Amino acid sequence: MTTTSSCATAQAGAMASSMAATLLPFLMGDRLHAMKHFLLAVVFLFQLAAWAQPDAALLAELRRGGYVLYIRHTSTDFGQNDAKMTGYEDCANQRNLTDKGRQEARAVGEHIKRLKIPVGRVLASPYCRTMETARLAFGKAQPMQEARGGPARTDDPKRYDGLRKLLASQPSPGTNTVISSHGNPFHAVAGPPYLAEGEIAVVRSQGDSAFAVVGRIRLQDWELLQ
Repeated sequence: MTTTSSCATAQAGAMASSMAATLLPFLMGDRLHAMKHFLLAVVFLFQLAAWAQPDAALLAELRRGGYVLYIRHTSTDFGQNDAKMTGYEDCANQRNLTDKGRQEARAVGEHIKRLKIPVGRVLASPYCRTMETARLAFGKAQPMQEARGGPARTDDPKRYDGLRKLLASQPSPGTNTVISSHGNPFHAVAGPPYLAEGEIAVVRSQGDSAFAVVGRIRLQDWELLQ
């Protein structure tokens, strides 16, 4: 589980200062080229600062409920695609979970049970990979167009309004809502960093379709949580 911390930010600042000292000689020469690389390094370091150690305080909050857990489907076969699918039930013509992805989904569910994180509603994009991720991890899945950024057309500026409302919704008392979906919709409404397959964004409602991402849980983080 990752949250932004003052310690991590301070470490990133120190690393940025060191990087600046290293790049100083280059700034005396090709300034534009050096400045470009320096700025890219700073951006990377501050993104790195967001990946702090697993946060026991946030885990305690999740156990009380009140959050939305947005999970990108687990590992898929990128040799497949959705170009020829005739409908959401046409799994043969979609990009599907691999055996590894199925194991990952089951493991996520087992860790959530082990950590006593209460789960209420489980919503899912109607694609086979997102439905299967939800069912393997949580034993259920309610297909919902809004979970994937629909049903509006891809060029509709309001396409993700439904997803924003879901992310800003309040779960039933004492539970967390799960949304099993894709990387692109979440990136569209929450920005970078892009969710990896199987990664969870922990979202807190701020009312009126507003929400805040308060943490992220990568697949490798679960073993660290107690």
